[in-house]
Amino acid sequence: MDYCYPSIAVDDEIEMLVTRMHPPSVSIDNISSRKATVIKVDSANKYGSLLEVVQVLTDLNLTISRAYISSDNGWFMDAFHVVDQHGDKLFDGQVIDRIKKSLGPRACDLRSLRKSVGGQAAAEHTTIELTGKDRPGLLSEIFGVLLDLKCNIISAEVWTHNSRMASVLHITDAEIRLPIDDPGRLTTIKKRLKYVLKGNIDNRSANTAVTIGVTHTERRLHQLMYSVRDYDKDNIDSELMSDRIRPIVSVENCEEREYTVVNLRCQDRPKLVFDTVCTLTDMKYVVFHGNIMAEGPEARQEFYIRHLDGYPIRSEAERQRVIHCLEAAIRRRTREGIRVEFRSEDRVGLLSEATRIFRENGLNVTQAEVTTRGTQAVDVFYVVDVSGNPVKSETIETVRKMICEAVAGVVQVRDDMYSTSPPETGRFSLGNMFRTRSEKFLYNLGLVKSCS
Repeated sequence: MDYCYPSIAVDDEIEMLVTRMHPPSVSIDNISSRKATVIKVDSANKYGSLLEVVQVLTDLNLTISRAYISSDNGWFMDAFHVVDQHGDKLFDGQVIDRIKKSLGPRACDLRSLRKSVGGQAAAEHTTIELTGKDRPGLLSEIFGVLLDLKCNIISAEVWTHNSRMASVLHITDAEIRLPIDDPGRLTTIKKRLKYVLKGNIDNRSANTAVTIGVTHTERRLHQLMYSVRDYDKDNIDSELMSDRIRPIVSVENCEEREYTVVNLRCQDRPKLVFDTVCTLTDMKYVVFHGNIMAEGPEARQEFYIRHLDGYPIRSEAERQRVIHCLEAAIRRRTREGIRVEFRSEDRVGLLSEATRIFRENGLNVTQAEVTTRGTQAVDVFYVVDVSGNPVKSETIETVRKMICEAVAGVVQVRDDMYSTSPPETGRFSLGNMFRTRSEKFLYNLGLVKSCS
């Protein structure tokens, strides 16, 4: 069989030429589906095309309820059924216009131009990337160090999973509110943060990186967690995981078509498609066909993949690694614990005070999202006790009052701890959907056969 990817391994000049000869086509249909807006994208295929589309839709806060994917023979033909945050079709002209601009010919030209000339958007901040072993109070120590070094945090996102922590922080100088670009100062920041990340042991997973430019935070967080092997099963606390919702992932080779078939089933949640597609892409796999169904509490995804070298999965060790990495990608974003959100006037040291209160009351932050909107700080934290258990009501009320007094703002508390039972175990296949619920999209194209 000819394993040829003409638009995957091309240099930038050829990619620009292919894009101009075969510009992408984007259509938005609000008629054919009663429940969702259907977005169809046709273009010349290249490595990462699927992730680019999913990333655009996810960044617009759209939910993908169905998707049919086909990208054989150098051509990318996908259909996505999407709804907005309220579960409605897309009728907002500005959102529709952004989709067309982001996925259409002009977007591809701009991406190619940036690659060819090394161009980058002007940075308004300095990006700090952190990885290390998670422990209670770590985030408080990190924010405390940055405050001591006269840094202002304008946004941040923190994930923890399997005793690992990854964070992407956007900072400026606390006084002039401009990116920090002095090499000596940046070296000091890196050394101090790495010292905090190591704790009392020489933790080789502790690492810091500084960049000035534009990065996609959530994709970078996936890459950072992958780099510290948060998917490693040997380090997962089985007792702690027993009450969590476990995704079901199966990976099998389809000999007839020389694909590897990945089946995934788990509780649906926002950004699930982005997380799985991002993981497969960063592991150097190409999705040739796929079927995604998420119109209820449970999501099902099926992908026909090959490695970038053109071959399906060739060993049991590789198969297990794909399973573990996809499971980790799903769990990384699982929001566990009490959700504490506060809004107040932004000021330097705000985050250091809030996380100090968490630490002093025996709470551990499992996930955080920090944003600045104009002069307002909007900060969300998910907290559990130091043992990973739900926080007692009297403790959270004490914390709420202390934070409310410290930040002089509005503090909201909500219990987000998952309680839904996991789906029943067992292998499943979406192959029969090619002839039934998928409206025969892929099957009628004659590009793929079911392996069920």
